[in-house]
Amino acid sequence: MHVMADWDDMVDCEGLLCPLPVLRARKRLLLLAPGTVLCVRATDPMALIDLPHFCGEGGHSYLEARSDGPVTLHLIRRS
Repeated sequence: MHVMADWDDMVDCEGLLCPLPVLRARKRLLLLAPGTVLCVRATDPMALIDLPHFCGEGGHSYLEARSDGPVTLHLIRRS
């Protein structure tokens, strides 16, 4: 069974500590068109606090966080 992804692009931040997931998400979002959804794969629990805060400051929409084993998938819609 093939599951369709709920995002347009992904950045892998597994094993990286904050602020690196936020910095990589910011860099990737700059390359994406408005309305595009970015998935940030992160293992740092602080990303659950830092990524929504970054989205609030930058005007992006923090859509959700999903667990995928030890990794959390953070979905962000570019403003």
